Amino acid sequence: MPQNKRESLIYTVMMCFTMVLWMSMYNVSLHMGSLSLETIKEGWVGFPLAYIVAMCCDWFLVSGLAKGFAFRFLVKPESSTMRKVICVSCCMVVPMVILMSLYGALEVSITSGDMTHVGVIWLTNIPKNFVMALPFQLMIAGPLVRFVFRSVFPEGKVLA
Repeated sequence: MPQNKRESLIYTVMMCFTMVLWMSMYNVSLHMGSLSLETIKEGWVGFPLAYIVAMCCDWFLVSGLAKGFAFRFLVKPESSTMRKVICVSCCMVVPMVILMSLYGALEVSITSGDMTHVGVIWLTNIPKNFVMALPFQLMIAGPLVRFVFRSVFPEGKVLA
């Protein structure tokens, strides 16, 4: 886990990139009905704005609330590192899925010019995104980003 604010920002940039890229491809595939080169192109085109929105949501809103909830109700400072990582990750995924599903619903509605179904699209996207985001975060993105982060930035190398 990051040890200071600077490490936390670097880690967030890396994790957000991984999660938003994967979830962008997943959502475009769901919307288009299959995974193809066209799907990848569409996902990549929509990625930069989604990444900016996700970074802002993560850094300014979700991170503090998720960590606060996790350390108040789920883990203690003396809990194992893995328990802390899993609890904080789960607490991050839930609000990020809710917020980014709203972003996706707004994006689709604005693109199509039909704002009447934003709520329905949002509410139907939440479970679809949650069943992909939580396992991906816990089993793939989390371990991968933690490994790369600590390989590039060994503990104690990024000063506060």
